[in-house]
Amino acid sequence: MWALRVAVRQRLRLPWVNCGHPNPRAVQPLPPWPALAAFSRWGPGKFPGSGARGPRADGRLSQAGKDEEEPEDADEEEEEEEELLRRDPLLPAGTQRVFLVHPDVKWGPGKPQMTTATWQVAEATALVHTLDGWSVVQTMVMSTKTPTKKLIFGKGNFEQLTETIRGCPEITSVFLNVERMAAPTKKELEAAWGLEVFDRFTIVLHIFRCHARTREARLQVALAEIPLLRSNLRNNIAHQDHQGGGSRYIMGSGESFMQVQQRVLREKEAKIRRALERLRGKRRLLCRQRTRREFPVVSVVGYTNCGKTTLIKALTGDVAVQPRDQLFATLDITAHAGSLPSHMTVLYMDTIGFLSELPHGLIESFSATLEDVAHSDLILHVRDVSHPETERQKASVLSSLRSLNLPGPLLDTMVEVHNKVDLVPGYSPTEPHAVAISALLGSGLQQLKADLEDAVLRATGRQLLTLRVHLAGAQLSWLHREATVQQVAVIPEEGVAEVQVIIISKSAYGKFRKLFPG
Repeated sequence: MWALRVAVRQRLRLPWVNCGHPNPRAVQPLPPWPALAAFSRWGPGKFPGSGARGPRADGRLSQAGKDEEEPEDADEEEEEEEELLRRDPLLPAGTQRVFLVHPDVKWGPGKPQMTTATWQVAEATALVHTLDGWSVVQTMVMSTKTPTKKLIFGKGNFEQLTETIRGCPEITSVFLNVERMAAPTKKELEAAWGLEVFDRFTIVLHIFRCHARTREARLQVALAEIPLLRSNLRNNIAHQDHQGGGSRYIMGSGESFMQVQQRVLREKEAKIRRALERLRGKRRLLCRQRTRREFPVVSVVGYTNCGKTTLIKALTGDVAVQPRDQLFATLDITAHAGSLPSHMTVLYMDTIGFLSELPHGLIESFSATLEDVAHSDLILHVRDVSHPETERQKASVLSSLRSLNLPGPLLDTMVEVHNKVDLVPGYSPTEPHAVAISALLGSGLQQLKADLEDAVLRATGRQLLTLRVHLAGAQLSWLHREATVQQVAVIPEEGVAEVQVIIISKSAYGKFRKLFPG
């Protein structure tokens, strides 16, 4: 039994696995039990189904079953979350020379709308180039009538594609531009082409993993990986069954390896969801604090790499904001304070960028973070009008927003911004009420701020008032604390001041009248 644990812990091949001498170009099967290695609940030296004690990842001893207890303090919660985030790489390290294959569906329900194969390939290429050391060295667009079949392509096209790939010794992997490959499809393609094959889900998931900074974003990526781990598990078990030999049961546990790993993944998923719920509660608390202070919140959304972060930096002057020219540079929702023409303070929320055909599992994993959009007062939709597929990008963003079940009034009052007009000489918006700007050069920002102020006032019910207050009382200081005072004209001979413009919420104005009647 101890030898078995050591083999699993060190990810060694078990004795009953047939270890031949494969072709150097052939794809090596994944280690026998990656889910156990990825899930460090037990850590090195511990194994499900045994009551043994063993050293934890931090070097301390832990008893079986102790991890089932709820964390007693924030340090234990943080430690548990960090354990959940220890996992194996999704993609091979180092330089990769990629052969990009795009299945072009000419007709039928699988045919993409409002786009072309050319731009789908361009977007897929941008995804690959987002990864350090990865490059697309060759591209092939291959038509297919059977995108849902096991081999994706018809027999003739598949043979032609296989011949081309095998005739390119310089390539190291293949990117098949489909949302998700079934495990049997991946296995058949890798066997035919002698290379690792990745789908859109795996590439995007790896980019998300690289760009996730906060613990919440990293946990959300880990949650999105669970379906991939389940798929790999089934594939690995099938591979071992094909090899034949050996027992499929852990001695004394009454469970097969498949059952153990399925249980491991279920428990890992449950722990991740609990950790996310804890972080979600903290975010709700912050949201309530913002509500109490009555800061209007503007959620900035848009297609990935449309210039959201650059625009927020231009609107707020926040030097800490560092835009990056790459896909999915922002995965964490961050708040940045800015001022409108009336000196009213608003919070701009920078959100994750959207992508056409964004894998459904990723949308679900990040839905909790995107709930912040539902609690905002206004949505600012940023579009890159220099992109040839800007209309398709707009449709993709709106579709994703609708899938979040946002309140109807929030979608109806959305402000649309046409960014990067400096790249389109003579550009003029055709949509009514759209604002044309260049966030990089600063053009159009004053008009945008004025439009944002009008929209925020309508959305929040704030009022523009002129009040006369006594200098000797506490009225003026209260207004400075609870409202936005734009200008004060003091009349010394009367001992009063005319607060010419105030932006104040209805509730705050009610408090003012109650505290200072007359």
